[in-house]
Amino acid sequence: MRHLTYYILGIIGAIAFFSCAEDVSDLQQEGNPVLQIENQFSNVHFGDNLPFTATVSDDIPLSTLTAILYFGEEEVARTTIRTKEEGEYKGTISVPFLKDIPDGTATLEFVLLNTTLKSATQSFDVPITRAPYPYLILVTADASYPMLPTGQPFEYAATEPFPVTDLPAYIKTPVVDDKGREIIFGWESGAVKQDVSENIPFVSPVGGTFSVTFNTKTYQAAPFFEILLNGEKMTMLDKQNYVIDANLTKGQELTIEGLEDIATWWIDADYFTEIEAGKYKFNPISGKYRITANLTLKYFRIEVLDGNNPASLKADGTGAIWIIGDQVGKPSYKENHVGWNPSNALCLAPIGNKTYQVTLVAGESVNAAEINFKFFHQKDWGGEFGSAMLSTDSNIVFVGNGTNGRDNGNLGLVSGTTLETGATYIFTVDLSAGNDKGILKVVKL
Repeated sequence: MRHLTYYILGIIGAIAFFSCAEDVSDLQQEGNPVLQIENQFSNVHFGDNLPFTATVSDDIPLSTLTAILYFGEEEVARTTIRTKEEGEYKGTISVPFLKDIPDGTATLEFVLLNTTLKSATQSFDVPITRAPYPYLILVTADASYPMLPTGQPFEYAATEPFPVTDLPAYIKTPVVDDKGREIIFGWESGAVKQDVSENIPFVSPVGGTFSVTFNTKTYQAAPFFEILLNGEKMTMLDKQNYVIDANLTKGQELTIEGLEDIATWWIDADYFTEIEAGKYKFNPISGKYRITANLTLKYFRIEVLDGNNPASLKADGTGAIWIIGDQVGKPSYKENHVGWNPSNALCLAPIGNKTYQVTLVAGESVNAAEINFKFFHQKDWGGEFGSAMLSTDSNIVFVGNGTNGRDNGNLGLVSGTTLETGATYIFTVDLSAGNDKGILKVVKL
């Protein structure tokens, strides 16, 4: 059998590595390993710790008994027991509990080896199903609620007069038999995952009595707060951040739905021109962008993408430029300071002709009395604009060279100058003459 061949080859390789004196190719397989396992594998569910009992014997010393579980051709679980003596051995093998896997028949293979690598094998077809739990349990910080079957396949619901609409909770299953285990469903990387206890950020759009639902096969859950960009649902990263990647066109009209307080949100003028609350014109050049809605700060963070990753500056001057440094941040440099943390980097808006723009309001998104940030080629350390690559004739801002009061490439305010509190300043970086001949302009509106 193919699986056994790989297993034996692996052991032979290990022996060759650890023993220089013995020629493994001359190893003679001896003995007569006998493996007896009764078919004990009925009523098996995903997530079970499946027990087995094996009786083994041989006329020479035995080595190991290995149980291997396959879903189709893929090995999904393995457990090995040392078998120093003849007799009865007990063990368990874990059956994975995974999203979207349909009921089916797995293969459970047992391999008994003696010390000369002679083997005996036995295989079983094991039907595995998703357990029809009589209920699930919704666990919040203050209480637990039963989730009962809804009649839809694998779907459960808790319908209660919950005390709040913001209901962070995780979900757990009961243990249905002696080989079952408790499965916990929590939140990780913006999705429901098994065996994770971080709370799922359930949020209801209405108060009073509402339902929390969960499907143990698809992991679909509700209710969640929804934000739509031109009808497309944004993905929840956590209860305060929603994200969507979208191909956008310069001048395109965008509609944002689901935010009742959208009229109070801070709108980034580099990227959006407001037509009315919830409706905007897109300002930068056409391309792929990531839009993150931050419910705490009430603003949309927009970043240029290259494929599915934040874009970097390309050799031809296209791509993206990023700000990392002090005394700057949107919508407020005090509440959302960029600092020297690349993950917080601000993306300049590409406005065409290899020119990039950031609009800052003194006293709000930039410190009026002091600045100390620089432009980078990527949302990380690496390529950056030093004084040999970036120049300016501004009488407001200078580019540091390491000896003029700022590190090389860091921006500062000209001595004796401050920004006018409340005034808007547009910083543009023009690379049309080449990446090493950047021109910085600072214009007060």
